[in-house]
Amino acid sequence: MAARKTTKKPNVSAEELSAYYRDMLLIRRFEEKAGQLYGMGLIGGFCHLYIGQEAVVVGLEAAAEEGDKRITSYRDHGHMLACGMDPGGVMAELTGREGGLSKGKGGSMHMFSKEKHFYGGHGIVGAQVPLGAGLAFSDKYKENGRVTFTYFGDGAANQGQIYETFNMAALWDLPVVFVIENNQYAMGTAQNRSTSTPDLWTRGAAFGIAGEAVDGMDVLAVKEAGEKAVAHCRAGKGPYILEVKTYRYRGHSMSDPAKYRTREEVQKVREEKDAIEHVRDLLLQGGHATEDELKAIDKDIKNIVNKAADFARESPEPALEELWTDIYADA
Repeated sequence: MAARKTTKKPNVSAEELSAYYRDMLLIRRFEEKAGQLYGMGLIGGFCHLYIGQEAVVVGLEAAAEEGDKRITSYRDHGHMLACGMDPGGVMAELTGREGGLSKGKGGSMHMFSKEKHFYGGHGIVGAQVPLGAGLAFSDKYKENGRVTFTYFGDGAANQGQIYETFNMAALWDLPVVFVIENNQYAMGTAQNRSTSTPDLWTRGAAFGIAGEAVDGMDVLAVKEAGEKAVAHCRAGKGPYILEVKTYRYRGHSMSDPAKYRTREEVQKVREEKDAIEHVRDLLLQGGHATEDELKAIDKDIKNIVNKAADFARESPEPALEELWTDIYADA
């Protein structure tokens, strides 16, 4: 792909730009490998890939601080990797193995990490949003200055529980950033066929919630908007809504052939808006990296992903006794 001319100079160091490139490339290569393992029958159940949306979570993680929380829906592998969860543990969880981060019992849609403050992975559309507000309520009660990133999609934005949560979050000035990952299609339905408003973030106005839309294919734009949002929350001004307009290249899940859109539409976004290619161009045009150096990064990332896949294959299946663990708590 020919380099696209970039006129705006980013207000970011070469080291940060390179880190964003690596993080986004890790997510993409990981998801490509997960798609391969699914096709081989090594990943069962549902599997929703994040390919195309990498700039959203990488940009927002760049705006987060240690101790901030994140919670999302079932398209969650990218969020796990971006917040530092081990690729081997994530892949082993996808394959239902003992070495998985939820001991092989969560699978693609229900993974957690207390250490990384990652609270799932949730399979019910929109169900994570009130849970995210609950996490923020806890932080406000503790007065610890933490912020919760609560992710959901454009399809979930039409769920009633979202607006019940908006009401309570605004009423109690909760430090929560509601992130609408608008990838244009709710399963197979285009946004303009399912949603009465062209901009989803404006729905917070009825509750007095500030917000904005941002180009989700530009990691630097997402980072800048994320910093504004978290500053708003940390200042005690209540919740903030970010509608991050992005695009997924694959179907809704691995079982979706995505016949509701044309190949030309997907290819046009890949050629003109791809988030990873955009940062690649910035690195090359700014003289921060050479073609050979970027190829070396890609090779290194592929090695990480291949090792994760090998770990997932070699890890044993959970013992039958695991069926009874993590169910009840001693009270």
